[in-house]
Amino acid sequence: MNMLTNEITEFLQIEYPIIQAPMAGGITTSTLVAEVSKAGGLGMIGAGYMTPNQMREQIREIKLVTSRPFGINLFVPTEFNVVENKVKSKAANQFLNPIRDQLNLPHKNDFDISAINNAHETFNDQIKIVIEEKVSICSFTFGIPSKDVITELKQHNITLVGTATTVREAMENEKAGMDIVVVQGSEAGGHRGNFMDSYQESLIGLMSLIPQVVDNVRIPVIAAGGIMDGRGLMASICLGAKGVQMGTAFLTCVESGAHQVYKEAVLNAKEDQTVLTRSFSGKWARGIKNEFILEMRKHEASLPDFPVQNILTQDIRKASATQGQQDFMSLWSGQSPRLAKNQTVETLIKNIIAEAEKILF
Repeated sequence: MNMLTNEITEFLQIEYPIIQAPMAGGITTSTLVAEVSKAGGLGMIGAGYMTPNQMREQIREIKLVTSRPFGINLFVPTEFNVVENKVKSKAANQFLNPIRDQLNLPHKNDFDISAINNAHETFNDQIKIVIEEKVSICSFTFGIPSKDVITELKQHNITLVGTATTVREAMENEKAGMDIVVVQGSEAGGHRGNFMDSYQESLIGLMSLIPQVVDNVRIPVIAAGGIMDGRGLMASICLGAKGVQMGTAFLTCVESGAHQVYKEAVLNAKEDQTVLTRSFSGKWARGIKNEFILEMRKHEASLPDFPVQNILTQDIRKASATQGQQDFMSLWSGQSPRLAKNQTVETLIKNIIAEAEKILF
């Protein structure tokens, strides 16, 4: 029996209250997810951008290597103004074309809206896969799924995890029937899960957010944002969280699917180099400052919304990674990059637990 067992470890059937954040876009490889679960944490597939078939494939791959529980994360589709975003995407391409020149990419002038129109359909298909493949834990970002979806998942005994950046969002998650809520502080890397409050209002630091949420909801709270080690885990638990969700700490692990250039950027970054930008995706996200962010900063307000801008910059991000230059890649990172290490998942989790136990005793 370890000293860190609580209702979350029992609920999720894991050894330690450590969840690997579901990072979409290929970082959460089957190996990463499986290794986290094998080491006693909860591995999570970041399926935000996956097709239902890709999801099925990955779920089956993980099940071949571990019988331990793991989870999956889906993006709740958002509504947006098609006409307005079509106009904005024309202008955005004008700003992006000079960058395409630097990467030897063809210019783009228009935008195919059909890529987005079927987001709801894809989401419903993803839900079907979660049920068919019997994934025991499903988490959601950018909103709360419909009553019907929640009811259906609950009928299959799937544990539901919501994401919140404010007390109001956390209460909304509880009201909708989520079993657990991940509260994301402003320190978090990448896209944050705000869906009720605008990005400015939802920038609450994690240490302020945890106790305020804990006082207002009855469901267990998981802390996320800038946590990298046993100190962060224990601090979160002291404030009333039942566990932590960590992204950047796992991103630089050997088993992560992040591009080597990306890993190096995080490992060499300092705490004052992460900034908030909506230049890559149309939704505010925290990443390491680079040329793309600086060049696009003056146009930021006029860029189309997520996921339009995200699709527009896809060729740029891809080419930048392929060419091994970090200038135009989205280098998402939390605010504690100095604590990131290049190590195996097993070593990371062992160190977190050893440090936490040292604090306990």
